[in-house]
Amino acid sequence: MGILVFLLIGAIAGWLAGTIMKGRSFGLVGNIVLGIVGAVVGGLLFDFLGVRSGGFVGSIITATLGAVILLYGARLLR
Repeated sequence: MGILVFLLIGAIAGWLAGTIMKGRSFGLVGNIVLGIVGAVVGGLLFDFLGVRSGGFVGSIITATLGAVILLYGARLLR
């Protein structure tokens, strides 16, 4: 059950980040990958800042913020 929640959070966060940054999504698999990588980036950032995010909504916010930062960095490199 945990892996399904993890994938759901990744999909939601990836979709939100795609919507915020580009106005579209990247497909289900792309959203999941973007959300999972974004969760790692957001987790590292929140950990560095000393911020604790808990629960389902906190995880989505953390992953979305990380994915937005990831998309912004990719846009700068392009």
